[in-house]
Amino acid sequence: MNWKQSIADVKTIAVVGLSDKPERYSYQVAEYLKSQGFRIIPVNPNIDDVLGEKAYPDLLSIPSDIKIDLVDIFRRSEEVVPHVKEAIKRGNIKTIWMQEGIVNDEAKKLAESQGMNVVMNFCLMKSYKKINN
Repeated sequence: MNWKQSIADVKTIAVVGLSDKPERYSYQVAEYLKSQGFRIIPVNPNIDDVLGEKAYPDLLSIPSDIKIDLVDIFRRSEEVVPHVKEAIKRGNIKTIWMQEGIVNDEAKKLAESQGMNVVMNFCLMKSYKKINN
């Protein structure tokens, strides 16, 4: 599956590693996606809220009645696997998206073995703009 198909039906995005600092790229990407109508769920154990949304320490802390379509990861490549394991444990997540510069083949194989779509080393904001502008 290509990245265009991965974002076609997305409504809710959990952003792992979302910073509350406006100068950080994770903040700018999440702010843009929210402005485009996506529901953003911040995942960061070090903040309480950002962009007017309650933050959660991890994917498993997000209430189970909130359906997550895509997990957008802003963490170092070597820190991705635990988040993929949380996504698998949570269930019903269609896509794992690793931002530009993030590549982890172990995480990719793990997610794909559970039927998830995986995009690595791509910016979700740039990709969305490419297909909508």
